[in-house]
Parts: sequence; structure tokens; C-alpha cells
Amino acid sequence: MAGPLDGVKVVEIGQALAGPLAGVILADMGADVIKVEKPDGGDDARLWGPPFVGGDSVSFHTNNRGKRSVTLDIKSAADVERLKTLVRDADILIQNLRPGIVDDFGIGPDAMMAVNPRLIYCSIWAFGYTGPLKLAPGFDPLLQCYGAVVTLTGRPEDPPTFCAPAINDTATGMWCVIGALAALKQRDRTGLGCVVDASLFESAVAWVQGPLNAFNVTGNLPQRHGAASATLAPYQIFETADRPICIAAGNDRLFVKLARAMGHPEWCEHPLLSDGRKRAANRQALVDVMQPVLLARTRQDWMGIIGEAGVPCAPVNDIAELAETEQLQAMDMMRTLPGTELKIVGLPITFDRQRPHPRSDSPKLGEHNDVVFPASS
Repeated sequence: MAGPLDGVKVVEIGQALAGPLAGVILADMGADVIKVEKPDGGDDARLWGPPFVGGDSVSFHTNNRGKRSVTLDIKSAADVERLKTLVRDADILIQNLRPGIVDDFGIGPDAMMAVNPRLIYCSIWAFGYTGPLKLAPGFDPLLQCYGAVVTLTGRPEDPPTFCAPAINDTATGMWCVIGALAALKQRDRTGLGCVVDASLFESAVAWVQGPLNAFNVTGNLPQRHGAASATLAPYQIFETADRPICIAAGNDRLFVKLARAMGHPEWCEHPLLSDGRKRAANRQALVDVMQPVLLARTRQDWMGIIGEAGVPCAPVNDIAELAETEQLQAMDMMRTLPGTELKIVGLPITFDRQRPHPRSDSPKLGEHNDVVFPASS
């Protein structure tokens, strides 16, 4: 089935995560993504294992399925000219090379858009295209630190704590795609391409916009609340007789339902708990009355009692439990890469209720050199 981006040609000069993630989103949507890799080893993510499947890491397969791979040495003037032949009829170029590299080797936006004025040239930076850190390298954990995410994660007594997924790389890849698609729409009107810039730094700042905006108003540093919300209560993880449960009664109506379901309607009249502002300000008092009650029954019991009362709640699943959930199966999120037995998570979006299927496995290094660059070229 043709995807919504069928006919769109993308040149990806990227490695690691953010750039390839942007490329694989476009590939799953139907674009022809040609991945340009260095001849010596290719994308570093090929070695980001274990585990490995077919010689490449699962991480590489995840973010490079459905693409074609060619090898070019951008330090070579001849290979830069070959790159320009790819760009001449391309719609989108994505690059996340080390800052400064593209200009050093003549493949920056000015040079590429001179070849193709309709090109959407997307750069993914560490800290952004300007400022004192514009040439600084960056990886997700560095930006979680620089962007203050680690100071907001965990309990007050914990050291600065990373968010386990690579949230800045992932968000930046998605912002890049959003920008590229918007630029394509703009090109329909103007006939011209444009430069799209995204960075891990900007993504990091976007993640903490709530605490940063609040700080600008109050001057107070936000506090860490572990597995709880900073502004809503009860909106956190609680222990039960066997397994933890997350309860999210985010307004007064839900709290009334929760208190009644738990057999304690009097909580709604408690002077410290009677409305959302009071509960947020007196979170520990709320935990002190709720936790002993929750410990008297199992998680499954409470899921039924609280869920049937219409209060949002969820089990705290580990990865193995998530893999077996009926919801994961119902949403048909897992995809088997063509020609392999490797199952990976598919694109988290559907079109006409159909989730895109990868068109092929991830490519071997330089697998499509002869197809993309015929001998006559």
C-alpha cells in the first residue's frame, strides 16, 4: 500500500539516533529515503549492541528499516559531487553530522540549495545553529543535564537522575519531521525550499517548559516529587498488597469518586484534602491516609474497584508485561521486518486506521551503491 509520502525523495546524511529517526519516520510513511553513510563502518549505530541481528544492532534495524544505503566520503570532492547528484531531485535532506562539518566540506544549506532551490534542508544540532555552544557536540544525556531534566526526575533525596529513554534525540527527530512536512506544504505555495533547524537543546527546553515558565513567574526552583505530579494529587504511583499501581485523580470530581470507591468519602470533607489546591499543598497528608488502605488489597483488586468507579488508573508494567498486554496486540504496534524474524515497534501513527509496514529490512552498508550510482555516473 502506498504511504502518504509516496513519491517524496529524502537524502539522509545522519547517524546515531535523531537524524536516522527522522529518516525512518519518513520512510515508514512511504518516502524513498537514501541513507548516506561513511565507507569505513557506516553509521556508528550499527555497532550499538548487543543484541545484534544479521551483524547489525537491533537499534540500527529499528531506526533504519525501509531505507537504501549508499557510501560516500564527504571529505572527497568527487563524492561531494556525487552527493549533489542525489540532491538535485530530492525533496528533503536531513543531516545530523558534527556541527561545522557540512560547511567545512561544502555540503551546507547554501551549497545544496544552490543545486536544488526546492530542497528542504533539515539540520539537527546539539545546541542549535547559533550561540556560544553552536559548535559543541552533544548526546542525549548531556542535554538532559544541560537542559535540567535530570534535576526534575526522581525523589528529592535522589541524585540527579536520567530519564531512561533518549527523550531529546527522539523529540528532535520528531520536530525535524514536523518542520520538514510543514516546509513541504509551504513549498506548494512558494515553489521554494527552506532551511529547517532543530536541536537537542531546544527539545530539552521544550520538555521543561512548565517548570521553566513557573520559575520565571515565581523565582522558585521546582521540587522533585518522585513518582508523583508536581501540581496534581493524587496523581502518582502507590503500593498495594502485591504490585504498584498508578492512580490519576486529576480533579475534584475524580477525587470524590476515588474516595467513595476506597470506602472513605470523609476524605472529601477533610480540611487539608477537600479541593485540588489543598491536596497538592498537602500531598503527604493525602498519601498518609491513602497508602494504608491500598495496602490492604492487591493491585488487581484495586484496578477493578477504582477502574469501575471511573477513576483513571493503570498497573505499573515492566517491559515483559507490556509485551504481553492485550492493548499492544489490539493496536497492532509490532512489525516484523521483511525477510527477517525481527519484531520491532512500528510507527506510532495510523492512516485510515492502518499502521504503515516497513517496506524492507534495514540496509547493509552500501547495499544500494550500484542502483543509486550506476557505473555510467
